[in-house]
Amino acid sequence: MARIRTLIAEDSVTVRKHLLEVLSADPDIDVVGEAEDGKRAIELCLELRPDVITMDMMMPAMTGLAATEYIMAHRPTPILIVSSSTNRGELFRTYDALAAGAVEVLEKSNGRESDGEWERKFLSTVKLVSRIRVITHPRARLSGHSQVSDQYPAKAPEFPDLSGIHKLVAIGASTGGPGAIVEIFRSLPPDFRLPVLLVLHINEPFGAAFADWLDGQTERRVAYPSDGDSVASVVGRVIMAPGDRHLIVRGGRLWLTRDPERHSCRPSVDVLFESVAAEYGASAIGCLLTGMGRDGAAGLLDIRRAGGLTIAQDEATSVIYGMPREAVLLGAATHVLPLREIAPALVALGDTSARRRLL
Repeated sequence: MARIRTLIAEDSVTVRKHLLEVLSADPDIDVVGEAEDGKRAIELCLELRPDVITMDMMMPAMTGLAATEYIMAHRPTPILIVSSSTNRGELFRTYDALAAGAVEVLEKSNGRESDGEWERKFLSTVKLVSRIRVITHPRARLSGHSQVSDQYPAKAPEFPDLSGIHKLVAIGASTGGPGAIVEIFRSLPPDFRLPVLLVLHINEPFGAAFADWLDGQTERRVAYPSDGDSVASVVGRVIMAPGDRHLIVRGGRLWLTRDPERHSCRPSVDVLFESVAAEYGASAIGCLLTGMGRDGAAGLLDIRRAGGLTIAQDEATSVIYGMPREAVLLGAATHVLPLREIAPALVALGDTSARRRLL
């Protein structure tokens, strides 16, 4: 089996040496280059064509974000962000990089982990990321808010006239999710009024401010909930599960729990979808996006069995066709749609006037 050709982009000599030592000790990995800034990372990526890049965010000359945007627009390569960024501004750059096509994020070693723990996780993540198929992300898509009319296809997907029946949308995503979520929310018109509940798998501590970042990417308000918030109070908004809390809906209110992990995840998409199926039944819309594993598949089936409408992202537009694939195999998806058709589908199902505008 061919060794995994890896490029390290890191400005700290000490950190870069550590990453090099860890990677070089693995017989399955070949470190083909080292870059001290984003500009050099681009040059080496174009020259060496690595299988995977480990990318720091804060580097001189050109940041890891700028390098990620360029690489994903011109020479798409699986990118693992390896960063110690924890303040708000640096977290936002990490989210921007994930939306630009970076696959995963891993916190740098803090020296407090048990012996070899961080190194094992780093190696397994590099190997995992190297196997992911990545697609071109034109920089223009990240340069500002797209016009809704430019995002919609000429015609909405075909549905029976169910507008007015649905009361809530639940969305789950994992690997590749940030970019998919941004595209969907940018394509929803301002008068889309259904509340949206969102679960995204993102490694801590990087999930701390994701809702705040997402709030700034579109005209749709995004926030973390408070325990016991009324669903009626979040109409027209996106409510995101915070890190290490399951989000459920019960008795017309939103609740945060520390119940056991599901599929090694907390928050879990399955936990949210199961509660939505029980609470809303046929008036629920469930949507399962790109992601690794199977979290959300069984929950999406619960929504379908309760009479709700269910959507899975298709393979061609998924960064990882894991979670949606499991849903399709279970028969949980009433519709399998490419990413660009999901927002129009939500609009067509959620609002009679919006439906008329699309048809």
